[in-house]
Amino acid sequence: MLAGWFNVLVFIGVYGLVGLKFWKMHGLGNDYIVIDNMENILSEKEKTSLAVKLCRRKFSVGADGLILIEKSFVADVKMRIFNSDGSEAEMCGNGIRCLAKYCYENGIVPKKEFNVETSAGVRKVWLTINGEGLVKSVRVDMGFPAFEKEKIPMVGSGLCINEKLKIAGQEFKITCLSLGNPHCVIFLGNVEDFPVERFGPLIEKHRFFPKGVNIEFVEVLNMGELKVRVWERGVGETFACGTGACASVVAGKILGKVSGKAVVHLIGGDLKVEYSGKVFLEGFVEKVFEGFLP
Repeated sequence: MLAGWFNVLVFIGVYGLVGLKFWKMHGLGNDYIVIDNMENILSEKEKTSLAVKLCRRKFSVGADGLILIEKSFVADVKMRIFNSDGSEAEMCGNGIRCLAKYCYENGIVPKKEFNVETSAGVRKVWLTINGEGLVKSVRVDMGFPAFEKEKIPMVGSGLCINEKLKIAGQEFKITCLSLGNPHCVIFLGNVEDFPVERFGPLIEKHRFFPKGVNIEFVEVLNMGELKVRVWERGVGETFACGTGACASVVAGKILGKVSGKAVVHLIGGDLKVEYSGKVFLEGFVEKVFEGFLP
């Protein structure tokens, strides 16, 4: 049942949620399953189990996470985001851009500027619409980064700027911060050949990070460009990560490695990040297909 490349009806195994509509979307390959839960038809237990079942690649739709659009009393809509392992994330730059496109194109929020409630606070989005009335790209106000260890959270007090971390016989210099979710940024000479799959999970679950951490392995190309690979908490290495791109620029700016405006090259493509107190993120977002649970 095809209607062009981006309009495919997909049937999933029976989970007791007959007729529930979803969109499969991605921001530079960082992919999500987006569901309208404005009527609160999913229980908390169902949200976690559905994320695990639907995100399982090769056996289901497959995605890095599940995004639920819910009612908000402080913004136009609320975003709930669950990783593929069922854990809930506080914030996601690529995920909120997917949500913004879904909300606009489905008439949930028919505005080019609106506010989204997240677990990390309210975030504003600006939409760029093409000639066909579809969302081409989204710019997000990502808020202010937090550097205090207790706010990341991270064991200890004070800041973690270019501190030493020794793990599995290798020493790294780490800079940690929060953009609503925790990040550990490591600058390397060459990220292409670095064994992300070896060190990513070790750092993610290190005792320094009681709630886990997202890790950015960053190579500086010049003052306006970074090359980044991301190990995402609860997911693994992803094609892109919006908050990870922002964290990389923030850390680079603090260490004098990059200016406050940079292009971040990720496996899935490029994101534009600006940092001058607040952080702003901009990039393309796409719908892959839509379907219903049978």
